[in-house]
Amino acid sequence: MEPARSAPLGDSSAEALLRDLERQVQDVVRASSWWERHGVDCAILALSLLAVPAGFLCLRFHNILAFATGITILGVCHYTLTVKGSHLAAHSALTESRRWSKILMIFFMEVCTAFPAEFAKFNHVNLHHGYTNVLGLGDSSTWRLPFLNRYIYMLLGPLLIPIITPLVALEHLRKEKLRTALRTLAFMSLGLYSQYWLFLSVSGFQSPGLALACMLLTRSLLAHPYLHVNIFQHIGLPMFSPDKKPRRIHMMSLGVLNLPRQPVLDWAFGHSLISCHVEHHLFPQLSDHMCLKVKPLVSKFLHDKQLPYNEDSYLARFQLFLNCYEEFMVLTPPITELVGLQ
Repeated sequence: MEPARSAPLGDSSAEALLRDLERQVQDVVRASSWWERHGVDCAILALSLLAVPAGFLCLRFHNILAFATGITILGVCHYTLTVKGSHLAAHSALTESRRWSKILMIFFMEVCTAFPAEFAKFNHVNLHHGYTNVLGLGDSSTWRLPFLNRYIYMLLGPLLIPIITPLVALEHLRKEKLRTALRTLAFMSLGLYSQYWLFLSVSGFQSPGLALACMLLTRSLLAHPYLHVNIFQHIGLPMFSPDKKPRRIHMMSLGVLNLPRQPVLDWAFGHSLISCHVEHHLFPQLSDHMCLKVKPLVSKFLHDKQLPYNEDSYLARFQLFLNCYEEFMVLTPPITELVGLQ
């Protein structure tokens, strides 16, 4: 991983740098077609939705290869809709229509993911993006479970995500307004029951227990990389205090890391969560495809201005977290002193 460097720039210089980068990125966006801005990612989500029936039909055949194929299709499609779809919808990156953005957000988050849309958006967009790596606000602390040891957390913990997600959602709904809570509960129930019903009716399962087991299996298929990606790209990088956080361009360049491209994760999670996470944090309104398109520009700009552009491999981060688990995931991370940036 490239070491973080800090340049002695004041507030005005930092703001000028960000405006310069924004101008260059906007020039690329304006020169791009609708297909590049939104169409590519909409097509990936549409193909994933259309592939779902094939996954259920594969499970009708009583052989191992067909079963593995069906579970793989359903698992990858599930994560594409719930992770990529929810993420892009939360940032209104799929369409420029505010009404359709909300409809898509409710569909991907509440129907597909079984999680309250407004709550997820507030935590991700307002807190995590607004205060990236600021302790107590956007520091990814929701992913820290200090009572688990490193091996249970990294290897077994992800399998609990499909079970924990709706339970956390139900706990939160108690604090919501009645109308919002009832809407969310209805859509969550619709999504969960629809998948259960499809296992019984389309896949032909006779046992409710087998249908529930397959639901858990498909929803756990990519749970390990999902958990790992969420911690690898922020935790272990510089952390800031709320009263001494750096300017936006420094906050995002210091506190965000890109992983290498990987076909399955690129498809299911999206470029903005894998190889273009720095670009995504600097320009969260861009779609995955546009983040990939502006990546060379952003990378060159940050390098030219001697700002950090953090990159590391999945395996290297995995080994780092196993070796430094106590420091990263149990103890309170130290606040980074940013000499010359305040």
